[in-house]
Amino acid sequence: MNHIDSAVVLIKSVRIQDILDMAIIAAMIFALLIWFKTRASRYVLGGILLLGGVYILARFFQLYLTVIVLQGFFAILLFVLVVIFQEDLRAFFERLAMLGTLRKRPRPLSELEKAAFVISETVMNLAKKRVGALIVLQGDDPLDRHITGCIELQGKISAPLMESIFDPHSPGHDGAVIVKGDTVTRFACHLPLAANISRYDNIGLRHTAALGLAERSDALCIVVSEERGSITLARSDTLTVIAGAAALNDALEKFYISKQPAPKQRPVLGWLTQNSREKAMAIALAFVLWVAFGYQRDIVRRDFTVPIEYKNIPEMWRIDDPQVTEAKVIFQGPEQAFQLMDERSLKLSVDLSEIARKKREFPLTRNMVNAPSNISVTDIIPSKTRLYAFQQVPAVLKVSVVTSNSLPNHLKLQGLTVYPAKLAVMLDSRMEPGKIQLETEAIDLSAVSSSVTMEKRVTSTSGVAFVEGKPPAVRVDILVKTK
Repeated sequence: MNHIDSAVVLIKSVRIQDILDMAIIAAMIFALLIWFKTRASRYVLGGILLLGGVYILARFFQLYLTVIVLQGFFAILLFVLVVIFQEDLRAFFERLAMLGTLRKRPRPLSELEKAAFVISETVMNLAKKRVGALIVLQGDDPLDRHITGCIELQGKISAPLMESIFDPHSPGHDGAVIVKGDTVTRFACHLPLAANISRYDNIGLRHTAALGLAERSDALCIVVSEERGSITLARSDTLTVIAGAAALNDALEKFYISKQPAPKQRPVLGWLTQNSREKAMAIALAFVLWVAFGYQRDIVRRDFTVPIEYKNIPEMWRIDDPQVTEAKVIFQGPEQAFQLMDERSLKLSVDLSEIARKKREFPLTRNMVNAPSNISVTDIIPSKTRLYAFQQVPAVLKVSVVTSNSLPNHLKLQGLTVYPAKLAVMLDSRMEPGKIQLETEAIDLSAVSSSVTMEKRVTSTSGVAFVEGKPPAVRVDILVKTK
């Protein structure tokens, strides 16, 4: 009964965000499963997934030593993946980059069937004559990264063209021909060699090159052996010997058909029936990962010091030295939510639009904090803030020059003027403009040796705000003469 209750609690705790989270992870897992389904390194991926399952079970049953060891392994897993799946990952990202260009209008299947017939007849003729050949039928994957030394051709495929390329006296005889659809795009190409050929006995350089390219892409490679006159197909990581022209033509037609867009009849039903096992595995793995890492079990409390933001200050009002500039906010939520939360983005916003109604004390409430949706605010310390604010009115104040010390004994002050003599300011409405004047920074007269003009900044005065936001500078003319 406890297990049933736990399952019910688990299901009830699933939110819309969790469903979206699992859907994204399931789509990523499904894409990886489909991609690695036909790759030679799929067994390595299976081993890594098995270790991942062991790690999840170890966390569930609290097997401390196993969790620690596997955590160390998964810490370097990224580097392991780059080394093991280097070619597969590059091909996967190349396929993603080519998605936009791969949706071109396909050639009619009748033209491709003709191309398959021409290739199969030409290959059979070359095999009878014991003329070596290597033909690559390009699929969806780009091949530029894998092939070198090619000569551009872009010619319509035909038996005379193919036989002339593989003529023993032709300079491109030892290279490979690249066929895209029904067009010979390049010839005299050099292909990468297969890394592991130990399971095949007595294969030549053409077979090794064909297998090397087939392992790295979705291309179909046809090899004609000049020693035995045999025909071999290289696809994925497998070499298959072909018995005759009919079998070869059938294999080529199946390759072309596999590269054609799927029929659009019953798209929903077709999507559900295709790769159903991989879809079920992806959904199951996504759910298991969510239960292991995303299921928000433990509720914890954390406190953060959050800055207070004062906003919507009415026009012509000013806050004078707010007493509280930050508050201690206590949050409550799942541990996972705190791991994703950015502490630097937290702030407490106080709306001061009501300050014009003589309201000076504002309570600090939970809805003022921009907390994530899965984290709640339990307390704020202090619970309120008191502000000193005043309404401002425009005023014009006189500027007076402040001096210190005396002129040297041989000099006499003739005049001391300031420009501008008055400044426009915003003044606290409780102050009387006639009783206030602005002052400059102090001028040391003992340092004056002759008549001089200098700039001095006006000092700040409580209750006075300058139009530019900061105290402006004024010009002071000091006129002296010798006694």
